[in-house]
Amino acid sequence: MILPIVNYGDPVLKQKAAPLNGEDVSALVADMYETMYNACGVGLAAPQIGRSIRLFVVDAAAMYRDDEPKPDNLKRVFINPVIVEESGEPWGFEEGCLSIPDLRQTVWRKPVVKIRYENENRRLVEDVLDGMMARVVQHEFDHLEGVLFIDRLPALKKQLIKTKLFRIARGDVECSYPLRVKGRVVMPR
Repeated sequence: MILPIVNYGDPVLKQKAAPLNGEDVSALVADMYETMYNACGVGLAAPQIGRSIRLFVVDAAAMYRDDEPKPDNLKRVFINPVIVEESGEPWGFEEGCLSIPDLRQTVWRKPVVKIRYENENRRLVEDVLDGMMARVVQHEFDHLEGVLFIDRLPALKKQLIKTKLFRIARGDVECSYPLRVKGRVVMPR
């Protein structure tokens, strides 16, 4: 089932998400993947669908060119993730977010991340990710901490996009997927 994505300005996006304690989330994960693919995203965190729980899904395959070697296992479920370590020289890349439609900005992140999480079978996994996969995972992990990519921008950049953010928060944005704006669902035009 395709779920509406929570729009910028909703308080759930600024909350630290609660841990999952053994709940079966298989149906929710399936809905999140369907929602993410419908919106042409590469990651989706539970807070973005209005659920303040520590869960996100990714499929970073679209972040790699066809002629570029792709790492294995780009499609994953992360339950109760903990970033153990981030390393390397920060690199900038233009990021966007399904909860902030029609806005992209360069965000600086470290290229390597060591992460511990439960997978879709609730097995504990510890992994080291790098490059685009690390970036996608860091972006989605931020959602669980109540951090948006725009929170990582320099103050001057934030000031320059303030008007655009205000319009997005009002729902004055064209979107190709259902968006939950101030409690109501806005369907694509």
